[in-house]
Amino acid sequence: MVKSYPACREAILDIKPYVPGKPIEEVQRELGIKDVIKLASNENPLGPSPDAVMALREAAEKIYLYPDGSCYYLKQALAAKLEVSEEQLIIGNGTDEILKMLGEAFVDPGDEVIVGDPTFSEYEFAAQVMGGRAVKVPCRDFRLDLEAMAGAVGPRTRLVFLCNPNNPTGTIVSQEEVDVFLNRVPSHVLVVLDEAYYEYVTSPAYPDSLAYVRDGRPNVIVLRTFSKIYGLAGLRVGYGIAHPEVIKALNRVREPFNVNSLAQVAARAALQDEYHVGKSREVNNEGKEFLYEQFRALGLKYVPTESNFIFVDIGRDSREVFKKMLAKGVIVRTGDIFGYPTFLRITIGTRRQNQRLIDALREVLSEVP
Repeated sequence: MVKSYPACREAILDIKPYVPGKPIEEVQRELGIKDVIKLASNENPLGPSPDAVMALREAAEKIYLYPDGSCYYLKQALAAKLEVSEEQLIIGNGTDEILKMLGEAFVDPGDEVIVGDPTFSEYEFAAQVMGGRAVKVPCRDFRLDLEAMAGAVGPRTRLVFLCNPNNPTGTIVSQEEVDVFLNRVPSHVLVVLDEAYYEYVTSPAYPDSLAYVRDGRPNVIVLRTFSKIYGLAGLRVGYGIAHPEVIKALNRVREPFNVNSLAQVAARAALQDEYHVGKSREVNNEGKEFLYEQFRALGLKYVPTESNFIFVDIGRDSREVFKKMLAKGVIVRTGDIFGYPTFLRITIGTRRQNQRLIDALREVLSEVP
């Protein structure tokens, strides 16, 4: 008897499943190494705020109850901190979920979504999962080319994703550039300003993106996350700020109880711990300068970053270097997945982690021609 299987939607056949950075536990299992550091997924090496951990412990006894589906108290805290209304906020199971909501709410089959190249791969997923098409616009000097992206807008364009700072390059586009870009984009096109790493930015040219929302611009949504500087990647909490009509559309496709109760409690506590955020930023800035110096000493070219990772050209097959780094208990991210086969994307760690990275990289580069 010939077996037949339910046919999936053709639109999803071209989707390449997301491959995350290799988990520490997986390397320990596969290679039998106990002491492993992960500098591949841009997590905060200091971990979460102690206040967030304490809040989690106190809330654990209530996990038999469904979470607050509206994230009422977290929205209150965010609205007060960001100086926006609660109607301008949506909370997601990580920003990834909000990206999927954007596709579900705004993209029809055949529509187009404009993205930089390279940039975060989940933007393309948001288009493809709904039968849309991602229009890739090459970066210029590792920066989003906003002029070319504006020129790529057509009658079927529904979304434009601006990752700022951009992942994997760590570069930003300025306030002036974004102002000019938004003036060129038609009002029916929703511009998504993904600012997952904005707390790490030091450049005074960085845009005040929330001003667009506060001023009532209807075709802008700003995305931020608790996964990076707040150190809550394992709990999955992201949020979007936009015009209330955009938020209403997203809520139509939002799953009920999409953000678990522990995540909501931890995010509220983390939001109030400004000391932890400041310390995390300080450690990142110090680590960035140390790695710059070490890369120069190794003769490696790198892209100056405004984030907590560095895109560095090792001049060799990144896959080979990655494997040898794994054997030394150091996990990094290969550049081939972004179209740069001789690059690594390296998360900035603690002083000890950064030194271990450099020691391992120096040895590996001497072994790989």
